[in-house]
Amino acid sequence: MKRILYIILFFNLYVSCKNTIEPRKTGLITKHAMAVSARVEASEIGNDILKKGGNAFDAMAAMQLALAVAYPYAGNIGGGGFMVYRKANGDIGSLDYREKAPLAATKDMYLDENGNVIPEKSTLGAMSVGVPGSVAGIFAVHEKFGSLPIEDIIKPSINLAYKGVVVTKKQEAKIKKYQPFFLKANKDSILFNKVWKMGDTIKYPALAKTLERILVHGKNEFYKGETAKRLVNFIQENGGILTEEDLAKYTVKWRTPTTFMYDNLKIISMSPPSSGGVCLAQIMTMIEPYDLDNFGHNSVKSIQVITEAERRAYADRSFYLGDPDFVNIPGETLISKTYLNDRMRTFSFEKATMSSDVSHGNVQVVESDETTHYSIVDPFGNAVSVTTTINGAYGSKLYCSDLGFFLNNEMDDFSSKPGVPNMFGLIGGDANSILPEKRMLSAMTPTIVEKNGALFMTLGTPGGSTIITSVLQTILNVHEYNMTMQEAVNAPRFHHQWLPDEIRMEPNLFDPTLIFQLEKLGYTINEKDSPVIGKVDGILVLDDELLEGGADHRGDDAAVGF
Repeated sequence: MKRILYIILFFNLYVSCKNTIEPRKTGLITKHAMAVSARVEASEIGNDILKKGGNAFDAMAAMQLALAVAYPYAGNIGGGGFMVYRKANGDIGSLDYREKAPLAATKDMYLDENGNVIPEKSTLGAMSVGVPGSVAGIFAVHEKFGSLPIEDIIKPSINLAYKGVVVTKKQEAKIKKYQPFFLKANKDSILFNKVWKMGDTIKYPALAKTLERILVHGKNEFYKGETAKRLVNFIQENGGILTEEDLAKYTVKWRTPTTFMYDNLKIISMSPPSSGGVCLAQIMTMIEPYDLDNFGHNSVKSIQVITEAERRAYADRSFYLGDPDFVNIPGETLISKTYLNDRMRTFSFEKATMSSDVSHGNVQVVESDETTHYSIVDPFGNAVSVTTTINGAYGSKLYCSDLGFFLNNEMDDFSSKPGVPNMFGLIGGDANSILPEKRMLSAMTPTIVEKNGALFMTLGTPGGSTIITSVLQTILNVHEYNMTMQEAVNAPRFHHQWLPDEIRMEPNLFDPTLIFQLEKLGYTINEKDSPVIGKVDGILVLDDELLEGGADHRGDDAAVGF
C-alpha cells in the first residue's frame, strides 16, 4: 500500500512540475548565417545574397532595396538611415546616410507670423521632405565593402517589384488607417488609395523601372539623372522646396560609433546625429551599479531604476544632441561615469523623481515611431545592424506615382520651435534647430554587442522615441535575465522619455499589482497610448556558435538563415 502511495505522490509531483515549467521559447536557429527584418521577402533576399557567397554588406544593400518594395510603410529609397557594423576581424564602424535639410530650409520655416508651429506643415506633404540618403547609403556600403556585382544586389528587388508583394493582415490595417492622409497629401489618386485586403498582391512597376535606371546608371541616376529631375519636379509641383542642387550635393558620412562597457559587454551603437548610442550609454551606465538580475525582470525596483535613468538621459538628449557637423556635442562627458553617477544622485527607491525637477545636466559646451530595422550575420563573421526610416508611417504620405515610392517627412525630427514637442512627443533644443544641409536628430539605435571580445548580438528596432529603450530592454533581457533572443524580443516593454512625465506600458501585459505599487510611489502609468513599443529584430550568437534570430511578433517580421 505504501508503495502505491509513493508512486501516486511522485506521479503527481511530476505532473505538477511538468505543468508549471514552461519550455524555453527560441527563435530560428541556424549555423552559418542569418537575416532578420520586417518582411519575410526582404529577409529571404538577404539570405539568398549570403547563400550566393555575398557578405553582410552585400545583404545590407539588397535588403534596403527589398524593404523599399515589400514594406513601404517604413522601408525606402525616399528616406535615410544608419548602419553599425563589426567585421570578422573585430574592426567596427558606422555609416550615416541620414536625410539633410534642403538648402532653402530656415530655422522658422514651420512657424506662423505669431511664432507658433503650423500644424502638419512639418509632417504632411512636400514641405516636410528632407533630402533622401538611402540610395547613396546603398552605394557607399557596396563600394567600400561589397563583394558581389551590383546587378546581384539590385535585381532581386526589381523582380519583387514586378512580381508583387502579398498584403498581410497587419498591412491591410495600416493602409486603411492612413488612407485619409494619403488623400490629404496627394493631388492625384495613388496606388494606396484603393481598398487592399489581406491576400491581395500589390505590384510596383513604377518602382521597378526606377530601380532599373539606378542599376544602369548607378547612384548618380537618383541624385543627378532623370530620376532626380522627375523627383524634384514632383516635389516642387506639390509645394516643396527641394531642388536638383540639394540632391546633387548630398553625401553620406562614415562616423565613429559610440562605444562603452556594461559588465563584460562592449556595446557598439550609433553616434550623433543619432541620439541612440549616447542615450543608451547614459542609461546603461546609470543602471550598471544596481543589482537588476536580483531585482527581477519587470519588477518594481527594476522598472524604477531603468525609468529614472531614462528620464535623465532623455532630458540631456533634448538639450545637447544634434548634428555634430553643426554643433559641439560634449559626448565624452555625457557618457562618463562621474557625470552619470552625479545625475543619479537624486534617485531614491522611496518615491518617483518628478521630471519637472530634472533638467539637462550641468555640462559646459565649448529624432520615428514608424521606422524599420534589419540585422545580418554572414558566414564570414561580419555583422551589420541597420535602422532606416521615412520617419512617420508612410513618411510625408506624399507618394510619387511616377517613380513608385513615398517621400520622408524627416524635417519634423528637427526642433521646429525649441521647447515644443515633435510628432513623437520629444522636446528639442537649439542644438537640433533647422539649418540648410543639417541632419536632423534621430532616436535610431542600430547596435552590435560583443561579449568577452567576441560577437554576441546585433539588434535594433523602429519605434520613434521608444527605440532606445526597446534596444536597452532587449539587451538586458538576454544579459541580466538569461532570456533567449526570442524571449527577449517578445517580453513586455515600458518606456519613459522625460516629458511627458509618465511610464508608457504595453497594455494588459503588466501585473495590476505592480502598476498599483508604482503609482503609490508617485509614477504615472499610461497603458493607452503605446499598444506596441518597438519591433525588435536581433540575432544572438549562442555558445556553440549557432545563431538565434529574434523576429518581433508585433509586426510581420521574419528571420531567415541557413
